[in-house]
Amino acid sequence: MCNHSLARILPFALYMGFIAIEQGLRWLCEQEFLSMATSSLLFLYPVKVGIVGLSLLLLARHYDEIRLADLRHWRHSLLSLLTGLVIFAFWIQLDQGFATLGDPAGFNPLQVPQNAGRNLLILSRLAGAVLVVPLMEELFWRSFLPRYLIDPHFKQVAIGRFSLYSFVTTSLLFGLEHHHYLAGILAGVLFNLLLYRSRSIAQCILSHAVANLALGLYVLRSGQWHFW
Repeated sequence: MCNHSLARILPFALYMGFIAIEQGLRWLCEQEFLSMATSSLLFLYPVKVGIVGLSLLLLARHYDEIRLADLRHWRHSLLSLLTGLVIFAFWIQLDQGFATLGDPAGFNPLQVPQNAGRNLLILSRLAGAVLVVPLMEELFWRSFLPRYLIDPHFKQVAIGRFSLYSFVTTSLLFGLEHHHYLAGILAGVLFNLLLYRSRSIAQCILSHAVANLALGLYVLRSGQWHFW
């Protein structure tokens, strides 16, 4: 695997690996093979976003497709903001049983006593959702995979180049990555459309961050922790 591919796959793989570890530990606790409170697993999240964030920082020199100057295009930036808010609206409306996979445990920091530990969990969750996850996911789902599906030598493919196969595949897989799969598929469609319109990974990261920030603030205000 070339360095260009690895730089975009590794942070995503690390993130997904931590999710698998958490689910495995949760199952062991539920089966009483481990004698620990499941609330302790919440502290895996700061570790997860810390390691993934560090990997993104160490690999930053490879991400030449992220051009912050793109954000000066105010029409595209406005479209990114609106797209993020629409995705947020989809997310909180499409939480019925038919639109979800399984029963997500959610992330409820109130399971931890009100002390510095709870504050750490809240801050790390917000920082991870707004700073780390949009960068990590957009590098994989909008920069690497759509172009790789067009040509394995993906660096030769222009950002935002359309193909029906890559559009459908990435939209579906992005949705199935999430418990709220239907909202996730719609989000994948909208992020992809934003990519084709703006031809900018920076704009997709901005839109993703807006959606996640709106959702995080909504969860903290409403206490609907299953969205986290």
